[in-house]
Amino acid sequence: MSSRPRALGPLVALFTAGYLAPYLLPTVVGRLSAGLGLTPAAAGLAGSVLLLASASAGFTLAARVERLGPRRAARIGLLAMCAGYGSAALTASVPLVVGGAVVGGFGSGTATAVAAAGIAAGRDPHRASTLGLLSVSATAGALYLTLPHLGDGHALPFASIALAAALVWPLTGGLAGGSAGGSADGRVRTASTERGQGGASPLPHRRSGLVLAAAMLLWSLAQNALWGVSGRIGLTQAGLSEVTVGAVFAVALGAGLAGVTAAGALGSRLGRAVPIGAGTAVIAVCVLVSSAAGGLGSFATGEILWNVFYPVVLSYLLGLAASLDPRGRWAVLVGSASSLGVACGPVTGSVLSEAAGYPGMGLVLCALLLLVAAPMTAVALHTSGRPLVPGSIHRRGGAPAAVVAGTTISPTGLVPQMGAPEQQVTEFPVPTPRSRRDRRAFHLARPSDRG
Repeated sequence: MSSRPRALGPLVALFTAGYLAPYLLPTVVGRLSAGLGLTPAAAGLAGSVLLLASASAGFTLAARVERLGPRRAARIGLLAMCAGYGSAALTASVPLVVGGAVVGGFGSGTATAVAAAGIAAGRDPHRASTLGLLSVSATAGALYLTLPHLGDGHALPFASIALAAALVWPLTGGLAGGSAGGSADGRVRTASTERGQGGASPLPHRRSGLVLAAAMLLWSLAQNALWGVSGRIGLTQAGLSEVTVGAVFAVALGAGLAGVTAAGALGSRLGRAVPIGAGTAVIAVCVLVSSAAGGLGSFATGEILWNVFYPVVLSYLLGLAASLDPRGRWAVLVGSASSLGVACGPVTGSVLSEAAGYPGMGLVLCALLLLVAAPMTAVALHTSGRPLVPGSIHRRGGAPAAVVAGTTISPTGLVPQMGAPEQQVTEFPVPTPRSRRDRRAFHLARPSDRG
């Protein structure tokens, strides 16, 4: 029996633990403001510091996951999450809470980096990313329904994230212990995979990767600028209670599950450009509606529709980043750029909302999303079906046939490898018929009898 199904579980669990802090950002920022007496801008800055630590971990570990070993790196990250978020939950001192959030954020980024590298090395990165988004959406939705009934204060969100990290720890035994002998998802590497994943191999598709990373930074910044203040929009501008706001967030994340399920079923039928470009445009409209909400109807409509399309577009963006490098380096770097945008989101949303109000903030974020939709769509169009070797023949659907043939397991002694020197052609003399009778007999003979 293949070990792949067993190996995918730890990666999805790590993905869930690493992304849980960004998904719980509204309640973390809101409870820091209410429980510790911080101003909205200061609470947003604390959330940004947490996510900035997560992004820095991703940039640091982009090319080092294989060297450390997925299992060791994952356990380091989970330990940092338990220690950091757990200590932040146990104290009311603002400096200690922020310090614990920084340590926990670095652990979240480490777990996410390991998960991203393993998912990129898998056979179907889009499917694995979809499963991860389904898991984190379901977990965050359950917490949004549960936490308001358990009490107030900042301790509960931090304790929940620490508990999630502790529950994931036993599953890390299914990850590879080191770089030798297999990839992060437990697959045995073929010779072609080893050549593509050598330690000294250069980073491929630099221009497309850099454009995608920069666009993802701004895309995530716009998303989380609103997400970081959505709780305050519901409480102050829409006049809702915390229980109602939590219920809206839970329903929105539940609708996100439906969106991610649809994205998984759709797969690559529409390519990546259409879901990324059109989905971002729809998200921009939802941001505009949610930021101008004046009651339950408009607030719930904007938040629910937004959370339907956000994970769908994110799953295609993660799959696009994973397709740029089989070692997962672009997946980690683009994910870290996204985390950097997430980190800058809360403070950006707080500053914009205080300067221009929530509707004015929505206009700015809507324009930014429409602006970054163009380069992300261009990268998706440019890289879909790109030949990875000279002279490769495209199959219907965009995958280079030469690459598929090159990665198929076959006896190396019978089939020449791509790039091998041409073999010398030996000429055989063919007897020429001299008379008309001989020529007629030659043409009437069977092909096997013609010499």
